[in-house]
Amino acid sequence: MVTGDRLQNQRKPSEMGREDFIAVFGHVYEKSPWIVDQAWDQGLAITEDTPEGLRLALAAIVEEAGPELQLRLLHTHPDLAGKLGVGDVLTAKSRSEQAGAGLDQCTDDEYAEFQSLNQCYTKQFGFPFILAVRGRNRQQVLENFRSRIDNDCGDEFAEALRQVHRIAWLRLQEIEFYD
Repeated sequence: MVTGDRLQNQRKPSEMGREDFIAVFGHVYEKSPWIVDQAWDQGLAITEDTPEGLRLALAAIVEEAGPELQLRLLHTHPDLAGKLGVGDVLTAKSRSEQAGAGLDQCTDDEYAEFQSLNQCYTKQFGFPFILAVRGRNRQQVLENFRSRIDNDCGDEFAEALRQVHRIAWLRLQEIEFYD
């Protein structure tokens, strides 16, 4: 059985069965195991046995999915500094990533600004603001948020997808691959 982020019995992705592959990589794209499911269905080659190779294969599936599925993927992401400690709104990965940026330690004013920006952004673009927050602090996240709120809808859709891919890449790098 797969434990944590380690590959079962040190097997390469191309050597894994469907269930194990999805168990190990299904969280890479937020609440979207369909992406790794489709990767497995298409067949995995030895080129996908590295983090970079698998990143490219998974990103290609998202890019080829079309705008409707891409929008659904964007909708799987939570609001930043939303409900960090409330129920199952956030996945464990999202909770950890947001806490790492200090979003669980917002002042009342920062929290209010995040809530206002989240509401305005979602109303304007039709999907939540997405940013790979790892390596950033909450002030940097707020600055990024403020700078993107006035973007063109098409540009922002493309940027949100870039951020989704960045988040997936960071998560993929946490998984131990075997040569």
